[in-house]
Amino acid sequence: MTTPDPRPPGTPGTDPTLGSRGNEPAGPPPATSTGPATPAPAPQQPARGTGRTIRRTLALSLLIFVTVVLVLFVVFNTQTVDISLVFTDVRAPLVVALLVAAALGGAIVGLFDAVMVARGRRKRR
Repeated sequence: MTTPDPRPPGTPGTDPTLGSRGNEPAGPPPATSTGPATPAPAPQQPARGTGRTIRRTLALSLLIFVTVVLVLFVVFNTQTVDISLVFTDVRAPLVVALLVAAALGGAIVGLFDAVMVARGRRKRR
């Protein structure tokens, strides 16, 4: 049992000269085994640089956030404090004392990392 063609005669895709193929979509005829085989189209790859763009956006966002936090840190820590060093006492703004302490801490961590890399206990990224 066959179903009738739902399209009226004369609409695209119905050609009475095609015989039983009237219900097939219009397009090029199917390839035969005697002709050269055409390669299938390659699947579309995602755009290159998408990951790089995301990383740059995240890095820029982080940079802006850290800058805003540092500016607020400086604005709210303007009072002068006594800093007791080994041989002397110094009066300086609190923000300077905290930034010097943070820089010294970063330097100590960097030196520790360099020693570990030199000893071969930690692989470099």
